[in-house]
Amino acid sequence: MGAQEDAALIRRGYEAFSAADMDTLRTLFTEDAVWNVGGSGGLSGVKQGRDAILAYFGELFARSNGTIKVTVDDVVGGENHTFAVQRNHAERNGTSLDQRAALVFKLSEGKVAEVHEFLEDTAKAADFWS
Repeated sequence: MGAQEDAALIRRGYEAFSAADMDTLRTLFTEDAVWNVGGSGGLSGVKQGRDAILAYFGELFARSNGTIKVTVDDVVGGENHTFAVQRNHAERNGTSLDQRAALVFKLSEGKVAEVHEFLEDTAKAADFWS
């Protein structure tokens, strides 16, 4: 796949996430995919495998009572990685979280194999999600 196709795949993933379409998301990840979330909060750390990644997404929806919203600012496909800049918004326990994040995707054979998620303020995110 080329850079444009890789970026289109990532955009399709964002659309599926926004629709809480876990069936489509499942098809976009390799079985042994890895998702890395920076920081030290309750949802931080390494999610090893497609099922663990989907469980992480499920936790985001559950802990925010379905209010999580991710807005994509940009997706850029590169030779070896695809990059996305996004804004995250969620509400929980009478508070809200609104911050930007950058994600680096590594694709393999047309599927997401590895992701590194870099949050604008990991301490704020840790407090919010924990």
